[in-house]
Amino acid sequence: MNRTRTNDRFSRTRNGGAASGRSGGRSGSPTAGRSGGQGRSGGQGRSGGGGYGRRPAAVQGEFALPETITPALPAVEGFADLDMPKELLTALGTHGMVVPFPIQAATLPNSLAGRDVLGRGRTGSGKTLAFGLALLARTAGRRAEARQPLGLVLVPTRELAQQVTDALTPYARAVRLRLATVVGGMPIGRQASALRGGAEIVVATPGRLKDLIDRGDCRLDQVSITVLDEADQMADMGFMPQVTALLDQVRPEGQRMLFSATLDRNVDLLVRRYLSDPVVHSVDPSAGAVTTMEHHVLQVHGADKHSATVEIAARDGRVIMFLDTKHAVDRLTEQLLNSGVRAAALHGGKSQPQRTRTLTQFKSGHVNVLVATNVAARGIHVDNLDLVVNVDPPTDHKDYLHRGGRTARAGESGSVVTLVTPNQRRDMTRLMVAAGIVPQTTQVRAGEEALHRITGAQTPSGIPVVIKAPVVERPKRGAASRGRRRPASAAGRAPSRRPNVAAAA
Repeated sequence: MNRTRTNDRFSRTRNGGAASGRSGGRSGSPTAGRSGGQGRSGGQGRSGGGGYGRRPAAVQGEFALPETITPALPAVEGFADLDMPKELLTALGTHGMVVPFPIQAATLPNSLAGRDVLGRGRTGSGKTLAFGLALLARTAGRRAEARQPLGLVLVPTRELAQQVTDALTPYARAVRLRLATVVGGMPIGRQASALRGGAEIVVATPGRLKDLIDRGDCRLDQVSITVLDEADQMADMGFMPQVTALLDQVRPEGQRMLFSATLDRNVDLLVRRYLSDPVVHSVDPSAGAVTTMEHHVLQVHGADKHSATVEIAARDGRVIMFLDTKHAVDRLTEQLLNSGVRAAALHGGKSQPQRTRTLTQFKSGHVNVLVATNVAARGIHVDNLDLVVNVDPPTDHKDYLHRGGRTARAGESGSVVTLVTPNQRRDMTRLMVAAGIVPQTTQVRAGEEALHRITGAQTPSGIPVVIKAPVVERPKRGAASRGRRRPASAAGRAPSRRPNVAAAA
């Protein structure tokens, strides 16, 4: 979408007298909270005449962050200092959440007041609760009509949608809000049923949400709070036209929050077009490394790479191994199983139930090695995961950072290991410079002490293993259970029992 068309839209919005401006302070209405009474269609609008102030020149590959005109509210020291429903505060305490992460402490006072927010923080820095608590608090007490949600969270992948839902479910239940998860690869009829039954908050991938809107099962004209989570990945995956089409359907005067681990020129359009005088907060530089994370480049000869990979996989403890293609993932998984390593594959060619089952097996320890494509690079949180291995080095520094972000989450420590053959060394050096990382480089061979010291590698048993799907006992249907089935709804899921997931989400 070119700039001329964008500016024309701004002009039409300003001249068309869209919704009235916000009053200062919070009045309990979802559209209250912008200071100065300046709405999106008047005063300091989205066009170049105001809203952001002067924009410094952008560094190549990134865009110049907007300067906030209205001063941001100060950060808080504890969740108890926030203006949130007592039910939410009680639920936070129940899950051991007392002190917010930096991105939560900085953004929540402003998002609770209705301000637009542009937040950047590495994976595991607490972004999900940073936007989720504000979304729930400002929606609490309202009830959605059928097919008309009040809040929307857009995410790029099914896995991230499920993680967001899992993290927010216990808090949504505390304030009696209904969540619906809308993603591809799952029965669309069941999701349509959840929307028809009324859901205040929808967590969705763009494609499936568009399908439901086209079917008449969802409308966005009552959505007053919209969140874009991992917007840069949505742009990288080609979702930008769908995302902008969806954003054009929500209430124009509503609140927008954009959170991402990296902010580059791919999301500049979203920031310029949809955020008004946003509060900007960056926990880490876009290419910053995590202090509790070690980075290792292991130089291996091509003929020795496979043996080294199998020995690393046979370590004690869990590990995620990244490869470039679905075929390579399936092949390595089969080889690991034949070597006696409990491994499972995760990639876009798997059905959603298969992917969900594999992640459950990995998180529970039934599987020790998750072999995956970049589909697992975001939206997956596993407690106590201390090693990520790039069997195939990533081609982009953002992919490296997101793969590595599966470990050293929420203050934990971990290591990222990349296996590099001689012909890959130059490209890997450039990638590390772009990522702002100085790795420890070591030449290794299979069976050597250095490989064991860095990764915990050991010789596999050589006894083939088979990973069987867990058998789920279904209750016998008696006379009392033969009535009509209740429609499935995301709001009916059991609350998450993993406080660390909510903390690091």
